[in-house]
Amino acid sequence: MEKYKDNFKKGMYMCPKCGNKLFKSDAKFDSGTAWPSFRQAIKGSVKTRPDNSLGMHRTEILCAKCNNHLGHVFDDGKTCGDTHKNAGKRFCVLSDALNFKEAKT
Repeated sequence: MEKYKDNFKKGMYMCPKCGNKLFKSDAKFDSGTAWPSFRQAIKGSVKTRPDNSLGMHRTEILCAKCNNHLGHVFDDGKTCGDTHKNAGKRFCVLSDALNFKEAKT
């Protein structure tokens, strides 16, 4: 079970290994998939590299500070059930690759 899939509280998603701030909660959207999805990462927080494992061509996303595997980024955000306007990118992230800090109100 992806613990952050249905989390839509305001706050910040961070790398659990190094604390790097990765995604703001307002970038999260319901992609209709089983994983937390984001429109964009915080500038400079992630890096990408080709991933051709499992017979597929994907783009892996990693924490820019510690190289922790986060998930993959796809160009299909606007077709994945997003309830907002066109998302464009879909950063598909593993819940285990995230920590969440809720914003104080």
